[in-house]
Amino acid sequence: MFKRPYVLAIVSFLMIPAVTVLAGMLINSINPEIAAGDSNYERNYRLLTLTKNLSMLAVLLVLMGLWFLTCFFLVKSKKRSYGWLPLAMLGPFGLIILNMLSDNAPAPRDLYQQFVGKLKIYLRVAYELSFFVVVWFGAYQTMILKRDLMIMYEAATTGTSIAQIIDQQNASSGMWAFGEGLEVLFLVALFYLFWPICFNVLGRLPRLWASSKEV
Repeated sequence: MFKRPYVLAIVSFLMIPAVTVLAGMLINSINPEIAAGDSNYERNYRLLTLTKNLSMLAVLLVLMGLWFLTCFFLVKSKKRSYGWLPLAMLGPFGLIILNMLSDNAPAPRDLYQQFVGKLKIYLRVAYELSFFVVVWFGAYQTMILKRDLMIMYEAATTGTSIAQIIDQQNASSGMWAFGEGLEVLFLVALFYLFWPICFNVLGRLPRLWASSKEV
């Protein structure tokens, strides 16, 4: 149903949060203060700090590489010119544009490409705008739901009241807003990548249901 480059694009994208979490755990384990009490404290402190900073830079480069791989495989799956790849620098917005590109060599059983390929230009524009709004709204609501669930989980495991946890988050609202913004952007890209898969699966359900009845 889906071409190998498209699957690789999804795998590359899903590796981004996995690498972020694992690398974050590793970087946080590098504590320059462990050099305290050593006779070469100043030198060791500088070395550990340098190691931590270089590790953060290396992780950033890896994440950028995974993002460009995602866009590269997406362009390749559609048999489009690699001249579209600079759009990757626009982040999720660039991926949205790449996702909207027509497939020059669609798979024979790709119902999604058949659907968008039959739409007239004005219907395609209306569809993409509507889908854009729905995806952003869904991503934002998913982030809100996840935040509420995490607050309830923290309250249940630590014994801290929900009001206190919310007050703590409000005290560092800038950091939380930045993190939640990144979550929304990630979810938007995720929804765009998985929507063709969901469309194809849902489109085949009536046929599978009819086949099961015949059997």
